[in-house]
Amino acid sequence: MRLFEDRAYGPEPIAGSYWATTAPSLQYPPLAGGQSCDTAIIGAGYTGLNAAFELARAGQDVVVLEAEQPGWGASGRNGGFCCLGGSAADFADLTRQVGRVAALSYLRTERDAVEFVRARLSECGIEADTHSQGETLLAHSPHAAQALRGQISELRETFGVEADYLPREALAANGFASPEFHAALTTPVGFALNPMKYVTGLTKAADKAGARIHGTSHVTKLTTPPDGRHLLQTAQGELRATNLIIATNGYSSDTLPTWLGGRYLPVPSAIITTRPLTEGELAAQGWTSRQMCYDSRHLLHYFRLLPENRMLFGLRAAWRCTKASDAATFARAQMDFARFFPAWADVEITHHWSGLVCLSRTLTPFAGPVPGMPRAWAALCYQGNGVAMGSYAGALLAAQITGRGPDTPALMTRPLRRFELGRWRRMILPLIYGWYGLMDRRG
Repeated sequence: MRLFEDRAYGPEPIAGSYWATTAPSLQYPPLAGGQSCDTAIIGAGYTGLNAAFELARAGQDVVVLEAEQPGWGASGRNGGFCCLGGSAADFADLTRQVGRVAALSYLRTERDAVEFVRARLSECGIEADTHSQGETLLAHSPHAAQALRGQISELRETFGVEADYLPREALAANGFASPEFHAALTTPVGFALNPMKYVTGLTKAADKAGARIHGTSHVTKLTTPPDGRHLLQTAQGELRATNLIIATNGYSSDTLPTWLGGRYLPVPSAIITTRPLTEGELAAQGWTSRQMCYDSRHLLHYFRLLPENRMLFGLRAAWRCTKASDAATFARAQMDFARFFPAWADVEITHHWSGLVCLSRTLTPFAGPVPGMPRAWAALCYQGNGVAMGSYAGALLAAQITGRGPDTPALMTRPLRRFELGRWRRMILPLIYGWYGLMDRRG
């Protein structure tokens, strides 16, 4: 059972993706007949493919089952921000949850996750159009600008980095000219990439390492027979595996396995891109920075100037996934884009698409054993920042299975908490959006 309308899991939301035009489509055959393996992985995104790569080169027989084709979900349609993140809880909240030492251990893992992706791109020879020296947060109000200054010491304490603060009067000189923003804070960790080129290269690397990858292989039933081996059934075949990894994030099901029921919350996000902008148009707006950026709103926007001078602009979408709600989201995206960048208000929007990010009740990621299910692991809930953390979570699960590799911080192995409304939890989104929207308007 999935939370959103069927449309969210079909071809329409991704039909207008710009990323799909930048990398060749990979096609893997469906699982057929009866097969067996050491480890079965459900989901061919960043988490599943990184786990497959690590396990395969450690000598395991690995099979990856993907309902569509590799990179079809969030891994092939996100904004391409490889940055600190995975948790949406601040340091004070993390400390309240697990204590100061465990909170700092987790935050070091966020930084490790960024460097993990950088190393993986280099190791596998993946050309992913990388750019941006860290990530820039832009204040949407004077009050938010004051709050940015307070983050400098916290970033020094938690990540050991020196962030660069720019007051409003310095924004234009640094290529951030917009009437929308009052200050900027750049954290020198992270980089931007083409998510489809990354996931395509990662798929090829996992394949070359020996992982068996099957597309159009939606798992319809998952059981654990008396012999203790997991049995995964698809429309055309079945797979028996000693170990199991669930790596489906926002595209999970409440019944695969049943433990997931009520423990994750998909949230729609949408992106538009412009045609390539001319040098004259860039100068007219005064936005020439190649930094990946996001604003300080709770219902945030994220945006960056791509290497080919297209502007990518993303935002949280409507809480439903219908044709009408998608149309309303893209209309709002164009309206917000024109307000942020008035000189580009009439520039053609060539592509638009949407997908699902995934939240947990504690706003922290999970990567650990599935309770009550021997030799089963899962990783999900990256709070909209899965490029780095989703990738690293795959390697962390592989290390948990083999006993070799990086340790997983205790915060990430805590069992996921259930949302209070269980299967009806999506109904809280209108209330959350309304409350966050009010706070954003107040500054």
